[in-house]
Parts: sequence; structure tokens; C-alpha cells
Amino acid sequence: MTPWRSAGYRWRLLLAVCWLPFSGNLVAQSVEQRPNIVFILIDDQRYDAFSFEGHPYLETPHLDRLAREGVVFENAFVTTSLCSPSRASILTGQYAHRHQVLANRTPLDPSIPTFATVLQEAGYDTAFVGKWHMGAPDDSPRPGFHRWVSFPGQGAYNDQRLNVDGKPVETDGYLTDILTDYAVDFVKQPRSRPFLLYLSHKAVHVPFTPAPRHQGSYRGQRYPYPATMADTEENYRGKPDWVKAQRNSWHGVDGMFNHGIDFDRFVLDYAETLRGVDDSVGRVMEALAEAGVLEETLVVFSSDNGFQFGEHGLIDKRTMYEASIRVPLIVRGPFPGKKSGGGGGRLPQMVLNVDFAPTFIELAGGEVPDSIQGRSFLPILRDSGTPGRDAFLYEYFWERAFPQTPTVLGVRTDRYKLMRYHGIWDRYELYDLEADPDERNNLVGDYVTTTEVGHVEARIFGGRTPLERSFLGSGTEDEDLKVLFYRLWQRLDELIEETGAAAEPNWRPDSFK
Repeated sequence: MTPWRSAGYRWRLLLAVCWLPFSGNLVAQSVEQRPNIVFILIDDQRYDAFSFEGHPYLETPHLDRLAREGVVFENAFVTTSLCSPSRASILTGQYAHRHQVLANRTPLDPSIPTFATVLQEAGYDTAFVGKWHMGAPDDSPRPGFHRWVSFPGQGAYNDQRLNVDGKPVETDGYLTDILTDYAVDFVKQPRSRPFLLYLSHKAVHVPFTPAPRHQGSYRGQRYPYPATMADTEENYRGKPDWVKAQRNSWHGVDGMFNHGIDFDRFVLDYAETLRGVDDSVGRVMEALAEAGVLEETLVVFSSDNGFQFGEHGLIDKRTMYEASIRVPLIVRGPFPGKKSGGGGGRLPQMVLNVDFAPTFIELAGGEVPDSIQGRSFLPILRDSGTPGRDAFLYEYFWERAFPQTPTVLGVRTDRYKLMRYHGIWDRYELYDLEADPDERNNLVGDYVTTTEVGHVEARIFGGRTPLERSFLGSGTEDEDLKVLFYRLWQRLDELIEETGAAAEPNWRPDSFK
């Protein structure tokens, strides 16, 4: 992290004196001493779509600078890899089965506390600028924001009509730039209290549409196909049948969007569109510097989900494969109480989208609502040696509009991943991510299917242990694999219970076990 300017150092010293821990929160002596928060959320950005991550041609100089001056979480994930459910989880700190935004047109219950409502009550000047995407086509102002700039649903990349504080405003130009204009204007407003800016871009959602200045900038480049993209017997050995069948679907590399686009052009359009986002980040950082508040502002950059570019023959998100659930997370700014030498560089701890809300609330000195299920990662920012979680629950619920991807409940640890499918007769998946980061070797691909487990559950009173029941008739003699499978199966059930799923009236986990 770059050295603090003298004024920034004095500000941090003041914070060290004035901020006091109390009941797990930070309580500031006055509103004015608390840091500003700028949260920049991108749509569908992969965790590795940066030049600093070694992308073969993508140029992201402003995001690279943000990473150099801040910290990069190498293991940031979403609990549901789909736009609206993930955005609701980010705001509320709740899993999808709790907030009930399970699809892309479902509105978020306005009575659920969000980090915006808590910060507004705590005295922050709050603004939302960009894509809301929960309850289309409604773009009316939502609770928690003094300033509101948004649009219905997905919106359009060009000439998008906006809802500005409840009034329609026609625009002429490229949406990423226009949203950035509003964000910069908010940053530069004179004020005597801290602010929250939530800048939520449409980019880089399909159909990828670069700004005119970036169109064709990567013409002639070629995106390297992932090893698992080829339609070979080796790539699909042990995989569920639905994965290969999806190759020729809307979200498969052989049938993309009803055969409406070429894969090579698709990935170039994505990279060119992302350049506009990088420009936006640069402009926001410049505005913070010009306003004299850069060193007293926490800047957080992330995405609502990952994106597959050919992995296992798939595009888009929804699945529990790594390219779908991993997201970028870059954090720059003041971390009150940070130990000398703690933080900086890259951090390995697992952080989830449900963790943003408690982190922002704790940093602002607010009271974290009991409804929040995530955990603040501010302790990790203060001291990089702070341990993180050992596992997390992933959930995606089948959508009628995209029936090619089944419901999945899964557990991911720092090494292993188990995917348990529902509503489909097919294989489960278990991967050793340390030995197999590309998820090519399904350890239970020849042994465990929903059919077998269904038969097992039918014989639940047969006097066998759960471990024996899980592998009844599987044909494997690998005792270590049996133990691993059962341990992950049990951990998944524990996470379902820990997140309160059993108490939800509209979601019945007992039918999924």
C-alpha cells in the first residue's frame, strides 16, 4: 500500500484515538470523523479480468493502480451466482433463501434492513447510482438513499432514460460514462458529514457494448480457450449429463444466445466494454483526490457474480464452478485500528457477498442488525493474520426461463467442493481444488448420483451408518473418499441449518437433503 500523505496520517492518528470498540462495533466520537465509503459494483466481471491478473490483452490501468494501493482478496465469492439474488445479498447481508430474491425480476422487501438504511440512520449522506435490478420494471427510489439515480431492469448501454430522485431524465450517450458523471458530482458536493456512494454499473452485462472510443480496440486479439472447453470424452468423463447437454443451449459455447453470436467476438466485446469501467474507476478516484477526501475514503470494487468463458463448454454464470462463483474484490483506504504491517498485498481469506453489509456498517459505527448473516471482514483488513471462515454455503435455484441449469446446493471449503443437485437424475460433483483447480476430475463421478442417494434414503432405516448409506451400491472401496464425501455432505447440511434455512416458510431444505 502506498504511504499515507501527511494529512492522511494525521487523520488516521485521530481515528486511532477517537474510535473505541464496543459490543463488536466501532463507535466514533463524532459523525465527521468516520470514513467515507465508495462501493463500486460491476456486473458479470470475472475475478481474473484485469491486466494485473495476467489477462493476455485486457488493459485496466486504473484498476491495477487500485490493486497496488489497496489489498486484493484472492478468494472472494458469491453465495448465489445470479444478478438480483447476489445484489440483494450484498445489500442485506442475507442468503437468497432468507431474503427470497431468487430470480432476476423479484423485488427486495423494503422492510429488510440494508447497509444503506443503517448508514443513513447513522448520519451518512447516501447515494445510489446505477443498476438496481430487483423488481423490474420499477426504478423508483428505494429506502436508504438521499440521492437516487437508476433505471428499470437491465437498462441499455446508450441513451438510457434515468430516474433521478423520482423524476424521469432523458440522456444522450454511453451509460457507464453518464453514471460516472452523477457519481463524480455526488463526490464533489460540499458536506460536513461522511458519505456513502454505491455506484452500480450495468457493464459488463450482455449484450456487451463498448463505448465508441473503445470499439475495435482489441481487434485481432484472441482469447485463450480454457482447457475444459473442448467437446472431448476426457473433459466430460464423470461430469453430470446436464453439463454436456448445455453446450448447445442458450448458455453453451455451441448454442450461445440461440446461435446469435460468435464466441471469439463475444469475449473481445467483453474486454472492450470493461475498458469503460476502468475509465470510470479512474474518474471516481480523481474526483476523490480533487475533493481532498481520497485518503479518508474506503474504496471497494467488486462484482455481483463471476462469468464463464468456455469452462466446461459453458458461458454465463449460475453454476457452482469456480469461474462462476469467484469475484474480484479490491479494497483501498483507511482501516481504523490496523496493526503496523497488517494488510496490504493479497489476502487468502474467504470473503462472501453477504459480508459487505456488516463490514460497511461496522466501519461506519452503526449497529449491525440481527437479520444479517454475513460477517465483517474489517478485522482481516486491520490484521492480515486474522483467520477467515472455513467453508460456505452456495445455493442456486432453478429458473423457469433458463431450465438448463438445475438447482444446486453446495459447500466450498479452502480445498474441496461438493455440489448437490436437486430436481434432476444426475451425478453429484466433488473436487479437490488444490490438486485439480480446473475441476476436471469429479471424484465421485463414477459412484454417486441422485438416483443412488435416492435409493439410499429409501433404505434409511436399514441399520447402516450415514456413511454406509451414502455409498450404498457405489462400487468404490476407497475408504478415504467415503470419509471425505460424508464429511462434506454433513458440513453442507450443517451450513443449511446454520443459515436458518429450516425456518424459512418458502424454502424447504428437508426435501433437499
